Amino acid sequence: MRPYPPMNTFVQILTASAAALFAAHASAEPLAEGASLPVVSQQDQDAQSVDLAAANKGYVLVYFYPKADTPGCTKQACSLRDAFATLTEKGVKVYGVSTDSVKAQKAFKDKYKLPFRLLADEDGKVISAFGVPKTMGFAKRQAFLFKDGKLVWRDLAAATDQQAADVLKVIAGRSQ
Repeated sequence: MRPYPPMNTFVQILTASAAALFAAHASAEPLAEGASLPVVSQQDQDAQSVDLAAANKGYVLVYFYPKADTPGCTKQACSLRDAFATLTEKGVKVYGVSTDSVKAQKAFKDKYKLPFRLLADEDGKVISAFGVPKTMGFAKRQAFLFKDGKLVWRDLAAATDQQAADVLKVIAGRSQ
């Protein structure tokens, strides 16, 4: 009896692992400016269905983060929380999206008193609809701003603690 698998088995395992890792990085192209708000629904932190396409009046910010209650994701969410009154004055509806469960999203929202909805995209429908890349099952940090249902700005390498400032800067530039 051998202590190790035969070499060809090892090569097959290594090849399959590399293919799985590559597939984890694969995704559709991110939405281009001018694209319509995707028609996609998902449950929020309260297990209520959210139809993003129905929120097509005014500004809609859909931001993606890898994992609830981790340092960068918390900074990003709290940036939006701290500027929420200003964002709301500008007519911005905010939705956060990650692959976390409904329960994890609820705990994250409650712990940090987040005033906006968090979508539990466990099956990746929203992530796929926006073309957001995933690494090892986690969404890449990105943000998409829509005005009246059309994409007007996207941040494919979204900031953490500057997310709200970046969005407000874009809105201020559009109103001039």
